[in-house]
Formats: sequence, structure tokens, C-alpha cells
Amino acid sequence: MAADLQDLQSMPDFLEQAADRAGEAHAVPPRAGGFCVVEHVWHLADLEREGFAVRIERLRGGGRPLLPDFDGARVARERDYRRKALAEGLALFREARDRNLQALRSLSPAEWEHEGEQEQVGAVRLRDIPRLMCEHDRGHRQEILELLAELGR
Repeated sequence: MAADLQDLQSMPDFLEQAADRAGEAHAVPPRAGGFCVVEHVWHLADLEREGFAVRIERLRGGGRPLLPDFDGARVARERDYRRKALAEGLALFREARDRNLQALRSLSPAEWEHEGEQEQVGAVRLRDIPRLMCEHDRGHRQEILELLAELGR
């Protein structure tokens, strides 16, 4: 668990470094399709605030809550991430990630066992959330590194 929390703490720095490497190409998507750097950043910021933060809060409250899915592809289209300010997305992600880590680090042993039902996933306990967040981060890290390589950055 501690390793997951440490990995989660490093993601804002990784995104800032990737944005610096991308430079003016931050809005250039991969040739094969997918998110450009600014879209990754805004997706992660919105998921952190509207997905993971909501799940942590609801699970912490107990009572086996329903945890809504976060349709990242739909949200990205609706919010037109490519036109958004990169620096704003980076700041929002860092702030939201810090809040979520603070919430996770403050959980009691009993709260870690609180369970809910996540749409498209099934039963989820609070103790699963850091692992799920890390898995999601790893996927984006890999996609961003591949994109930067494709851009020659």
C-alpha cells in the first residue's frame, strides 16, 4: 500500500515533465489515435476530482454505496480537452491528487475495508482504490511516453 501511495504521489511530477518535453506539441495526438498530452492531463484531472475523489468519499462513508463509472472518452469529447490550458490542467490534477492522497493517508484501519459497488467493475473496497489509481496512472504513463517518442521528444 505504501508503495502505491508513493507512486501516486509521483504522477503530478511525471505529467509536468512530460508537458515540458512535449512543449508546443502538447496538443498533437498520436498518429494511431488517442489522447495528446493536454488531453491526458485534463482527463486525469477530471477523473481525479470527479471519479476517484467521489469514490473515496462515498466509500469512506460506509453503507456499500454505488460508485458511478467515469466515462473518460465521453467527457473528453464533451469538454474538448485539446483546447484547454495545459498549465491549468496540471495544477488541477496536482491539487486533486494531493487531496486524494491526504484522504487516503487519513483512513482508519476499519475504513480501508468499506466496500461499494462500482459500475462496470463490481465490488470495490477502499483498500483497492490506490491499486486501481496506480494501474490507471501506469497506462497513461506508457501512452504518454510512447507519444513523446513518436514526437521525437
